[in-house]
Amino acid sequence: MRLRIRRSQPERAGSSPAQPKTCGSRTSRLPRSKAEASTAIVHTATTILGIPVDHLTLAQAVDQMAGMIAAGGAHQVATINPEFVMAAQQNLPFRTVLQQADLCVADGVGLLLAARWQKRPLPERVTGNELLQALAERAAAAGWSFFFLGAAPGVAESAAAALQHSWPALRIAGCYAGSPRPEEAAAIIERVRTASPDILLVAYGAPAQDVWIARCQTTLQVPLAIGVGGAFDFLAGRVPRAPRWMQCWGLEWLFRLLRQPWRWRRMLSLPRFAWAAWQERQRAAQFER
Repeated sequence: MRLRIRRSQPERAGSSPAQPKTCGSRTSRLPRSKAEASTAIVHTATTILGIPVDHLTLAQAVDQMAGMIAAGGAHQVATINPEFVMAAQQNLPFRTVLQQADLCVADGVGLLLAARWQKRPLPERVTGNELLQALAERAAAAGWSFFFLGAAPGVAESAAAALQHSWPALRIAGCYAGSPRPEEAAAIIERVRTASPDILLVAYGAPAQDVWIARCQTTLQVPLAIGVGGAFDFLAGRVPRAPRWMQCWGLEWLFRLLRQPWRWRRMLSLPRFAWAAWQERQRAAQFER
């Protein structure tokens, strides 16, 4: 088992990328003092094609996030899938952000399969939509507030209203469409800081949302920031989710493809991921002999 520590800042362009790990313990970030080090959150992760995927159930992931909010500071959570992993193979800034995120939860059946090939199975899939629902339930009880950032104009407000309908006690600190463009960052940061949420949900899509969080989180002063992709569209009812049976069988990609056939190019990353993950397993098996 190896200790994996998240650095306080992403690597700058031109620096050596973080070396991929295999499997081991990891802390949520680099402790800044001896006292903080004694209470650092430690959990195990399996690294798939250089990207760490944390061994957490949905309930455990929410517990970890509750600990981050209680600890203060700035923490980043990524909900990753095979498309993320393949994009990170070519995009060094995105790769570095995922390697240094405080949590990377497995939002993709392909990741569970790849982890089984490594004989380090993940406990379950943690989808972004289910994570938001569970986090909203905990937030309503704990008094945490949400800020919804991203998606098309009006979608964030509809998503917030949908969650608040399910949990009326949920506090909404603000909603804003915004943009990940650098020239808008200062205005967005000021808006978020004024609202002072406990949890920031960013729906710019990957890799833009995750890179934006990493770049801005030290000035955002938000305890927990999560990239949620298209979750606002699901919550707002703009995009239907796959039937439950398709979700259980990991066929949501097929449902999306049938409804949006123009996505076929993006779907090519799925077989490429499976092949790359299998090759990684074969190389590891040869090394173990």
